[in-house]
Amino acid sequence: MGVRTEFPRSVRRIDNAWIPLADGTRLAARIWLPDDAEADPVPAILEYLPYRKGDAMARRDSRHHPYFAGHGYAAVRVDLRGTGDSDGILLDEYTRQEEDDALEVLAWLAAQPWCTGRVGMFGISWGGFNGLQVAARRPPELQAVISMCASDDRYSDDVHYIGGCVLALDMLPWAATMLTLLAQPPDPATVGAGWRATWFARMERTPAFVEPWLTHQRRDDYWRDGSVCEDYARIRAPVYAIGGWADGYSNAIPRLLAGLPGPRKGLVGPWSHAFPQDGEPGPAIGFLQECLRWWDHWLKDADTGVMDEPMLRAWVQDPVRPAGSHAVRPGRWVAEERWPSPEIDVSEWSLAADGMRPPGAAPRAGEPAEEAIQHHSPETAGQDAGAWCPDGGAGDFPVDQRSEDGRSLTFTSPPLEERVEILGFPEVTLAVAADRPRALIAVRLCDVAPDGSSLLVTRGLLNLTHRDDHAEPAPLQPGRRYTVTVRLDAIGQAIPAGHRLRVAISTSYWPWAWPSPEPVTLTVYAGAGSRLSLPVRAPRDSDDVLAPFAEPEWSEPIGQDVLRSDPTSRTLGRDLAGGAQEVRFRWDVGGHRRLAGGGPELDDRNCTSYRIVDGDPLSASVRVRCESTLARDDWHTRVETDSHMTATATEFLVSHTLDAYEHDERVYARTWTLRFPRDGV
Repeated sequence: MGVRTEFPRSVRRIDNAWIPLADGTRLAARIWLPDDAEADPVPAILEYLPYRKGDAMARRDSRHHPYFAGHGYAAVRVDLRGTGDSDGILLDEYTRQEEDDALEVLAWLAAQPWCTGRVGMFGISWGGFNGLQVAARRPPELQAVISMCASDDRYSDDVHYIGGCVLALDMLPWAATMLTLLAQPPDPATVGAGWRATWFARMERTPAFVEPWLTHQRRDDYWRDGSVCEDYARIRAPVYAIGGWADGYSNAIPRLLAGLPGPRKGLVGPWSHAFPQDGEPGPAIGFLQECLRWWDHWLKDADTGVMDEPMLRAWVQDPVRPAGSHAVRPGRWVAEERWPSPEIDVSEWSLAADGMRPPGAAPRAGEPAEEAIQHHSPETAGQDAGAWCPDGGAGDFPVDQRSEDGRSLTFTSPPLEERVEILGFPEVTLAVAADRPRALIAVRLCDVAPDGSSLLVTRGLLNLTHRDDHAEPAPLQPGRRYTVTVRLDAIGQAIPAGHRLRVAISTSYWPWAWPSPEPVTLTVYAGAGSRLSLPVRAPRDSDDVLAPFAEPEWSEPIGQDVLRSDPTSRTLGRDLAGGAQEVRFRWDVGGHRRLAGGGPELDDRNCTSYRIVDGDPLSASVRVRCESTLARDDWHTRVETDSHMTATATEFLVSHTLDAYEHDERVYARTWTLRFPRDGV
């Protein structure tokens, strides 16, 4: 278990290779090869990212790619156009240009003398996205994909929007992070004397990514492009979709299994936004060995048995005491031969005025068919939500939900008579009316333990102007009754006997959802029109005989000296007199470190604050300050950005500032001031 230093084939590393494109652009690649690959060619595995192969990701990459190379693959890390040491400008996420470049990269790899002509794509997050997107272009060289922590739907399941709500938690912070990343220079040690001209061109020509994201507030062609859910049939390459319940992208896995027409597998563990061999919460698995089973089958025609196993393997979590971090989530592995599974039943629980009633429960004598319940949440509802896309850091996970439940309208079941195991997408259907034309609802499903603690199981958001269609939102008619369904995030979770289920509904969920422009009172009609639909999976004997995963292992990472490391933190401050609340997230992003062997020094910091005042939804604001330093010997650069987002009743307002330094001299400055009409938000 752990670091592995010996492999079937010895490996050499090419720190930089230039991949020429037809338009004259060069993409920078780092390649790990078996020493004898020219004499005995191997398949190639491509990871294609904007995250700087030569410094920021160098240590992470060295844990994975030499491992693949040592088992007979050419492992290749390529910086996207306009990032790291590559030429050009990156104009947005997931562009057609990015895909076109990837097609040329795949053709170049397949033509190399050390390659058999067969290529796979591998990646987490951005690399998981573009693996699917490139597969939809059907390049002949691409024989298989491993896509981790990625989405098939750029609008509904990414950092921008959830249920038609602006994801305040991540939209501006991610835009600020990309602004900072893309303002960093290439490394002079790789690109030579032209590094400074490239640096200034990037800062001058790279746009603010938040601009298209807030320009397109509904699900239009901008978001459909690159969303493979638009036509799963375009993907013919075999796909292994992998993620964790704690991650923000796990919903795509069951959708891909249901939609893809070709060979596919799914794996969902308890993990956050991290690789399964080292992600938290555990248990971790031998993920790289699992990758090899997939690659050997599809790229080497080896009989590994990987396709003889069930289509989906998932971790069904047992409850834990709520906390801001979890090293391990206890539970057990289960498997489904196909998805959707015919062996999962839907259990309907009605939401009545006196609580949640199990399937088949008869109404009380003389009880009205329904009761209208009014609710208005404070603007600070959502403060205990945790992160949308945790990476396992302290404070990332939702804490005890009792306080959130008190800020919400809740429906709680009697204690369960027997254990219930959920696997899939729960849904909550509600008969509602609102007193404003724009409103949102947040719906949480919680497990209430006998001691009263409330563990968040899963949740969903819905902008009620998007109740029928994310492409054509329509304002609410105040007082009019509507029936809406909120699909909650997919989950595998066990609720023990003696515990209670709770559905909690709130009219705000800050800082996840940008608040509606006016305080909203929601009327929920408790009774036959409001219900919880649970996907219930009964335990099976076959669950007990699933083959165990191997123990985690990886190649020895390149060395680094850590010069400073501040712990990542998420804190909450409240002004009890004025009603203001601020959630502050400090992300150390690796700290101040120096890579071994004459590598550069890096120092990255990020501080995000989310502020709101109870009773005033227009007080909501997000501020992100980033700082990134790259240095080596007498080369020293620093980039600082400050991003701010607020809203009026009619507009979103965003500002960015960028300052760049050589040593301590400011050499570049730029400011963006942007305004966007609110479109049903």
